[in-house]
Amino acid sequence: MTRISANAAKARFGELLDKARREPVTIEKHGRPVAVVLSTEEYEELEALKLSQLRAEVGVGLQALDQGDFVEVDAGGLQTIVSEVKKAGRKKSAQ
Repeated sequence: MTRISANAAKARFGELLDKARREPVTIEKHGRPVAVVLSTEEYEELEALKLSQLRAEVGVGLQALDQGDFVEVDAGGLQTIVSEVKKAGRKKSAQ
């Protein structure tokens, strides 16, 4: 994957777009990655994969529900679960 500084991306935006059509380009600010520019096709593929994964996870949940495999929680318990899921998502995306 190509890496480019934010200043270079700004100065050579057209070139950045051309590169992004071939492969994802990481934009760095102060030496740290802050964004990735990718082609529309790659973006659509990623979105389709995410949707497919979400549908599979919902299917597993619905199947468990049909089998009576669930736990009832109150609003406080739900907030705890939501916080844990968000935390797990952040850890996963940082890897």
